[in-house]
Amino acid sequence: MSSGGLELAGVSAGYGETLVLEAIGLALPTGGSLAVLGRNGVGKTTLLATIMGHTRLHAGSIRFAGREIADLPPFRRARLGIGFVPQEREIFPSLSVAENLAVAARPGRQWSLDRVYDFFPSLAERRHHRGNQLSGGEQQMLAIGRALMGNPTLLLMDEPLEGLAPVIVDALLAGLERLKREADLALMLIEQHARLALELAQQAIVLDRGMIVFAGPSRDLLVAPDRLAALISVSGRGGGS
Repeated sequence: MSSGGLELAGVSAGYGETLVLEAIGLALPTGGSLAVLGRNGVGKTTLLATIMGHTRLHAGSIRFAGREIADLPPFRRARLGIGFVPQEREIFPSLSVAENLAVAARPGRQWSLDRVYDFFPSLAERRHHRGNQLSGGEQQMLAIGRALMGNPTLLLMDEPLEGLAPVIVDALLAGLERLKREADLALMLIEQHARLALELAQQAIVLDRGMIVFAGPSRDLLVAPDRLAALISVSGRGGGS
């Protein structure tokens, strides 16, 4: 596995004594992309929280960048190169766009203010606006840009397209596709629009009751919509979060 790779083996985790995830195993190399699908409440957000160190690990191993990180606090995991874009975005509403990005900056060769602005031109146009003056789509771009300013080699995203207008979804998808092409970065994303996530990610897992019930190439589900619908109990483009 490459230096930025992620590997989970036998991971069971949750909150306090409550188990949410059971016997999770997955591997994601640098440059790879993984969609995490499933109904509401099956453990998708808990999976990202566990990778970041925000849950209680009951069993298993979490390896990243060539080392075991299960005992590391979240800030140490971030410094190793894990970026996180939470579902709530959690930008600083009273800081400007430029200030939101600057406070997250860490040394690295890939990401700078200019490069984030190149990926998301609307942020450059509104660099002096406060976070609470941005639209929902601009706030999502800012949340992603802020995570990138930490110069991660793994980017975790929890429903980045939630609640956005179609034109904004298209702009964000274009940015994420560009990230896949141009950045030495692994992507793991939860997304309620299952087909969009499968079209973006090379690999996919489906969770049910805290366990992986499918793991494989995204195309295996894209060409079998009935199987996809059965796995996540929805039809069409949707999925749970």
